Amino acid sequence: MAGIRARLTVEEPPNCPVTQLAAEDDAQIRDISWTGYEDGTVVEEFRATSAVDATTVFDAGENVVQRISRNGDGPCHCEAVGALGCPIADVRVEKNSLSLTLHLPSTDPLSAVVEELEELGGTVRLRYLVRDAQAEGTDATVVDRDRLTSRQREVLRKAYRLGYFAYPREASAEEVAASLDIGTSTFAEHLAAAQSTLLEEVFEE
Repeated sequence: MAGIRARLTVEEPPNCPVTQLAAEDDAQIRDISWTGYEDGTVVEEFRATSAVDATTVFDAGENVVQRISRNGDGPCHCEAVGALGCPIADVRVEKNSLSLTLHLPSTDPLSAVVEELEELGGTVRLRYLVRDAQAEGTDATVVDRDRLTSRQREVLRKAYRLGYFAYPREASAEEVAASLDIGTSTFAEHLAAAQSTLLEEVFEE
């Protein structure tokens, strides 16, 4: 039986401290995980493109791991989806939007998931829906550009338009960096991060 991959976003979800942090600091947050404890406390850990108002666990420039604690009594969109028996493959936040990626055996559970998310508040949107194409003998995939930061998208777009990826190359790294008014090393960092994210999307199992 062919399965599906769906990405849902919840715009301005109430009672989501991670979304609030991303909005306040204009950061992109990914790799969100959470652990509940017997006293009702929930600890959430995540990676942010820049440090937000949370406890820093690890800091390597653009790769900041941070942690927050919250009261587990309040409603949580992610926990609610998990309670429906739908494991979340990926959770990320950008500005006021919470993004959830699900791998499901069929489209049947989607309506219940959407209803639950809407009941908790926020505007729910289906960003994409991909069916398993193995039965048709194809190898289709979808690249989610929202996984790139706005700066990474800008760098990729400029590099592409100037011919940085052409063969032979029509623009050097120095020329692309100059057009973006950034240093060559900064250009290289953004480009490497963007390419890594795109390749992860393409080859993700």
